Amino acid sequence: MPLPLIHHPGYTIELPTRHPFPMAKFRELRRVLGEEPVGRSAQWLSPQPVSETDLARVHERGYLDAFLHGGLDQAAQRRSGFRWSEALVERTRLEVGGTLLAMEVALETGLACNTAGGTHHAHANFASGYCLLNDLAVAAAKALAKGWAKRILIVDLDVHQGDGTARLFQDTPEVFTLSLHGAENFPARKQHSDLDIPLPRNTDDDAYLATLARYLPWLLMEFAPQLVLYDAGVDVHKDDRLGHLALSDDGLACRDRFVLEECRDAGIPVAAVIGGGYDRDLNALAHRHAQLHRVASEFV
Repeated sequence: MPLPLIHHPGYTIELPTRHPFPMAKFRELRRVLGEEPVGRSAQWLSPQPVSETDLARVHERGYLDAFLHGGLDQAAQRRSGFRWSEALVERTRLEVGGTLLAMEVALETGLACNTAGGTHHAHANFASGYCLLNDLAVAAAKALAKGWAKRILIVDLDVHQGDGTARLFQDTPEVFTLSLHGAENFPARKQHSDLDIPLPRNTDDDAYLATLARYLPWLLMEFAPQLVLYDAGVDVHKDDRLGHLALSDDGLACRDRFVLEECRDAGIPVAAVIGGGYDRDLNALAHRHAQLHRVASEFV
């Protein structure tokens, strides 16, 4: 069976001039994957925009109304990192819809990947860190509400702590949040995940992988999740402009392979998203994000 890959069309989003990382990385990732065996053999799926019903399980009604219908004030837009537009709303709803679709397909087939997603800084009532709607939280909340899974593990390996996700599920024992992140990186004010593992600057492949191997197999056994949502951020890479860690290309591949192999060996469905990655060289960045999909293709 081909690897299910979820992709939505890119939209041109107006960004503040201080924002150095255009959304064009999503289009570039689709182009890169389309030129590789994994992309040519994949089952490409297009999502629908996430519904307001699904969003309302996670986000407060006042914030949703303001974001969806253009009511965010200038301070809220600055905090989000984006200027509001209808195109931004459509792109964001499709991105969350992509993670929902990846989750549903993973529950059927065992594994699916979104070519976007990982907006883990979005809180119930405000956007933060270029994250407007929390796709991981929306997916987990829907799976619980529909009875698709009783225990969900969110494995967040983006270099930034998943503060929005942690706070959203701080009183939800059915969702376990694991965050392996740079200790000195954004956000300055960390929230409390169920398990936070802060890493020092310049953590390399060996140290990173050893830390992951210490905790993930134990969590899979003790918490026994019925679904894993995996945020495979590549901002842990040594050349990332915002990461300050020191993983290599091989380190990224080993990380993703370890996560997927551990989950698959335990018979746990995995829906993966690409998470953060920040480089002015979009081609190099897209190739880093493509590592997840290359590795995932080994398991189908």
